[in-house]
Amino acid sequence: MPPIPLKRILGNPFTAPILSYTIILVVVAKLERSTGNVSPLYFMLVAIAGFLIYSIIMWFYQRRIVKTLSEEEFRAGYRKAQLIDVREANEFNAGHILGSRNIPLSQMKTRMKEIRPDLPVYLYCQSGMRSGRAAQFLYRRGYKNLSQLEGGFKKWSGKVKAKK
Repeated sequence: MPPIPLKRILGNPFTAPILSYTIILVVVAKLERSTGNVSPLYFMLVAIAGFLIYSIIMWFYQRRIVKTLSEEEFRAGYRKAQLIDVREANEFNAGHILGSRNIPLSQMKTRMKEIRPDLPVYLYCQSGMRSGRAAQFLYRRGYKNLSQLEGGFKKWSGKVKAKK
């Protein structure tokens, strides 16, 4: 079997953090061998470094797969796209962008068939975190034209509908 190119390993957002975390652990293990012991501080630093590396890689990965749109750009295109609110039902009922459908992130796997892959998908949540995770989920399942609202619903100043 031919070896897997390093570019393919580092380009994958799920193997790159594991690889970098493994390298850090090897360095700590060598330190332990040379000094005889490693304080808990080293393990805490390794954990923090691993988390930071993972966060940075996921941030770049997310920027590559989903377009983050300003409110003006979002408003200009959302009527031609599928507008999905990925917040939970109680948040949606408290107020949502006029014309949006509620498919919570927690139900995305079971309700994914409600979203057409051939049309643009505009996602939003309260702040932008869940819509980014929803975009990653949809991208892995073949959806390519994904956009999210910068700052989420809390930055939205357009028309809002609330259930009474």
